[in-house]
Amino acid sequence: MEHPKNISPITSAIIFLLLVGVLYICVWSPSITNPLLPYQETNCPPSNLTTTVKFPVKDELDLALDEASMPNKTVIIAVVNQAYVEQRVNAEITMLDLFLESFWLGYDTRALLDHLLLVTVDQTAYDRCKFKRLHCYRLVTDGVDFGGEKVYMSQDFIKMMWRRTLFLLDVLRRGYSFIFTDTDVMWLRNPFAKLSLNETRDLQISVDTFNGDPRPEHNFINTGFYYIRSNNKTISLFDTWYSMKDNSTGKKEQDVLLDLLHHGFIKQLDLQVSFLETKHFSGFCQDSSDVSAVTTVHANCCRHISAKVRDLTAVLRDWKRFKAAVTKYPKVAHNITRSFRWSTHSGCWNSWKNTTLS
Repeated sequence: MEHPKNISPITSAIIFLLLVGVLYICVWSPSITNPLLPYQETNCPPSNLTTTVKFPVKDELDLALDEASMPNKTVIIAVVNQAYVEQRVNAEITMLDLFLESFWLGYDTRALLDHLLLVTVDQTAYDRCKFKRLHCYRLVTDGVDFGGEKVYMSQDFIKMMWRRTLFLLDVLRRGYSFIFTDTDVMWLRNPFAKLSLNETRDLQISVDTFNGDPRPEHNFINTGFYYIRSNNKTISLFDTWYSMKDNSTGKKEQDVLLDLLHHGFIKQLDLQVSFLETKHFSGFCQDSSDVSAVTTVHANCCRHISAKVRDLTAVLRDWKRFKAAVTKYPKVAHNITRSFRWSTHSGCWNSWKNTTLS
């Protein structure tokens, strides 16, 4: 009787490896499919060891902020509507054009445009922003038309200011610090050179007139220009501020924030607030007396866009003449600086003669 031949060790090893491979495919890796086949089904039971890792998806605002941000998560934010980007029939320039021109004419300001996020509240403003190849974000508010001019203290103006506040609260919650600037603010020098970089300063905000008193209750703020750091205290400030919207009939958002400042809320939150000198951060309410130090010029104390455009055009004309003079005659730059005077803001003074709200 013949006995079967003994199986060689090599053959046994090959068979063993094949069995292990089949067991691995069916038991341990049911999700692996044959890459050579277009479709594959498996009868192997699913493994409980498979886990799904979900990555957070960035929305449009996250992407816009990320693109405009400085390395330290700081951005410059301005909000515009159609009235600020479209040229009127009898106008030679738009408010947005003036705003952008100031970055071109200012000292050490051109590079800052890379960090400007223009928030547009209507489609026309968004289209114009994209045309100028800026960082743009379209802020949609259902059922509200923010396109036309919103005259100071009109109902539409107040609604738009509150919508802006809610948006900026969202930015703070996302961990971004920012300079907020109205587009009727001319940037003549880099403001970061004058702002405190001390991280204990939570809010640095402009005022209509500067009296040198550091106490919040003795200052009249202007929310057209400020620098705010994102932290729990500033988020609480904006959250409380916005929550008062429906109980502040007839008040713009700036008036409500002023009430919070004047009634001790800043102290409750232990917020560190600084008020910016008009010597550096000036406006039509109080001109800077030192053109060698002025950083921004704000068309505050003014009611209509047409008046702002007229008087800010004069501001940039004055600025260009000053720069040209000190460049041409550097030896007498001190005398040129001392004798410098801003043009009269006659358009804005006259804008108050017609006080009918739109």
